[in-house]
Amino acid sequence: MKNILLTFILLSLAVGCGSQPKKKSATMMPVEPTQYGYRIKATYPHLRSSYTQGLQFVDGELWEGTGEWGESVLQKVDLESGRADVLARLPKSEFGEGITILGDTVYQLTWTNNTVHIYNRKGEKLQDVRYPGEGWGLTSDGKSLYMSDGTERIFRVNPATFKREATIVVTMRGEAVNFLNELEWIDGKIWANVYTTNYVVIIEPTTGVVEGVVDFDGLLSRQEIEQDTDVFNGIAYDKSTGRIFVTGKRWPTLFEVEIVKTE
Repeated sequence: MKNILLTFILLSLAVGCGSQPKKKSATMMPVEPTQYGYRIKATYPHLRSSYTQGLQFVDGELWEGTGEWGESVLQKVDLESGRADVLARLPKSEFGEGITILGDTVYQLTWTNNTVHIYNRKGEKLQDVRYPGEGWGLTSDGKSLYMSDGTERIFRVNPATFKREATIVVTMRGEAVNFLNELEWIDGKIWANVYTTNYVVIIEPTTGVVEGVVDFDGLLSRQEIEQDTDVFNGIAYDKSTGRIFVTGKRWPTLFEVEIVKTE
């Protein structure tokens, strides 16, 4: 597991309502992010065996990339039943990470193998492309790809070569936000899970500034938590209807949620 206990504690303190930014001049005052909660609109079954790393809803289809050594797959999921159709299995030596779809092409990152697997929508491998560093989350604005590596950085990368074209440093109240994980592009903003927390940060991609924080605390009930239930992770957006779906690693439920302002 990725060891982030200390930073998680620091981040939790930073997100808390009691943190007070230092006084600065008006031109230097950091943006105070809008605080959001959620309302559950619907629930759907989700395979407990799926260690969710990437989630994507495109053209009426729900896609999922899963992780863990020897268990990582690319699959399509039936929303109503939760049944998964595995399209590709990663080698046992690879730990699958984030996924995204751009046009007719599907991309799936690996954690430490420096490789993105590129498929068509049938799950047929087209090619592998190498990239530097770790792979965590992946999303697209319809032209470029955006990739996280577990730090405060998000890279805009070329879809064909995975060459980094720009680096976005994500900050909240002027401080770096580390452990950015699964990503989703929603209405011109990047939404990012913060690893091991129940927070999603809403990022302005041109500046890297966190403009909103969604607190998903209490989403999964205690009755649903088992010994192998892992952290909150996975955001999917249905652009045609505006629906937002979230889940977690080995969670039994996929949630359709409405985001509500809490301030």
